Amino acid sequence: MDKAKIPYSLNSKKVADATKEWLHKRGVKISEIAELVMLLQQKYYPDLTMEECIHNVEQVLTKREVQNAVLTGIQLDILAEQELLIPELQEMISNDEGLYGVDEILAFSIVNVYGSIGFTNYGYVDKLKPGVLERLNDKSLGPVHTFLDDIVGAIAASASSRIAHRKQAEREIEKGEESIDQAK
Repeated sequence: MDKAKIPYSLNSKKVADATKEWLHKRGVKISEIAELVMLLQQKYYPDLTMEECIHNVEQVLTKREVQNAVLTGIQLDILAEQELLIPELQEMISNDEGLYGVDEILAFSIVNVYGSIGFTNYGYVDKLKPGVLERLNDKSLGPVHTFLDDIVGAIAASASSRIAHRKQAEREIEKGEESIDQAK
């Protein structure tokens, strides 16, 4: 008796759980990403709490586009560590070649979800490389994180953008104005 091929069906919870699990396996804690968010937003919102930063990072990680980018980037880093890429690509990714910009393009797919503020925040942390980004970018530590450092920066930038948009909505509501973000 032939079994009919069951059509592919994405399990959203499985993908979301895998995203968090793989970040953890690659040595990235949500709290470390939240520290980047705090760095980006504390000047503008002095009362911002670490709990708010963590919440916004977690919310960014619920987006499918973000999950796809995280899993794809981590997979490429792992393949580079295992030296399983074609030689020319292997060399570029293993050495985090400065003219190889696909890692940033993948990161842009994350920040694009949250608008232009995300792009400027991403550019800032990508240049500065604070906190967890400094560690992920340290080639002497062994693991390849060519994609992961940009992805983590993009998640932080996106969470920062999310906060900025939400805080604007809160100000509008406090003034008794209508806000387009009121229902979100």
